[in-house]
Amino acid sequence: MNQKNLEYLKDQIKYTGFGEGFEAPLKGMMEIEKPVFKLVHETQFGTDKVEARMNFSKSKQTDMYFFNSYQVSVQKENNPDETMKQTFYINKGNNITLKEAYNLMEGRSVNKDLTNKEGQLYNAWLQMDFKQSDDNGNFKIQQYHQNYGYDLEATLSKHPIKELENETYKSNLIDSLKKGNLQSATFQNEGSEQKQYIEANPRFKTINIYDSNMQRVDNRQSKTEKQSEAQSRSAKQEHKGQQQPIADEAPDIPKAKKKRKRPTIT
Repeated sequence: MNQKNLEYLKDQIKYTGFGEGFEAPLKGMMEIEKPVFKLVHETQFGTDKVEARMNFSKSKQTDMYFFNSYQVSVQKENNPDETMKQTFYINKGNNITLKEAYNLMEGRSVNKDLTNKEGQLYNAWLQMDFKQSDDNGNFKIQQYHQNYGYDLEATLSKHPIKELENETYKSNLIDSLKKGNLQSATFQNEGSEQKQYIEANPRFKTINIYDSNMQRVDNRQSKTEKQSEAQSRSAKQEHKGQQQPIADEAPDIPKAKKKRKRPTIT
């Protein structure tokens, strides 16, 4: 058995969001030189049950094993008879983590540094397109590249969010939104503070806002945002009657607490 290969795969599993409990089953499969095998991970985000099946295969020329992909199944508490599935592939670049995969399957957007076919690094926002799927039933993942012009920090600055006043809180808020999380934020309005939830919306270059009951807040803009857009329209002579985007229904809040089960082998 290739010990360096084992250590590499163990780190791959860990940093893709599956934790550190897979060394023993992984080593067992490699020692018996099983050509293809799966490792199963079960967890929970909020009230949603999540199962991931990690796919491994052995090289036909050497003793090396590869972590090829993982299939995620999400079962909603309020709809136990329907399970959504999506396969995510492992690349040489920055892999989509399990939590990011879940966020994508919830309809939210994730910001990643990716590598193209020429090996060049680029940054893009990813969002699942539930209207398009391939022959394997996987939904297409749309990419909004750097040139698309979505500036999350500038978009947040149009809203009276208290966390933006502190550099540490601001950085944490932006990092969380880039991971695709539905993040709480404190909105300040005429001397009062209100806790709301926000998510990035790169497609329409905005953020989605939900109240404490997870109801979508009316897409009325702040005075600052209106003035900024009016100036932009005047400068660029934009078309009249541009429609405001209508977002999907609010997803559940992914809680930090997870229920983990011991890994299994299939």
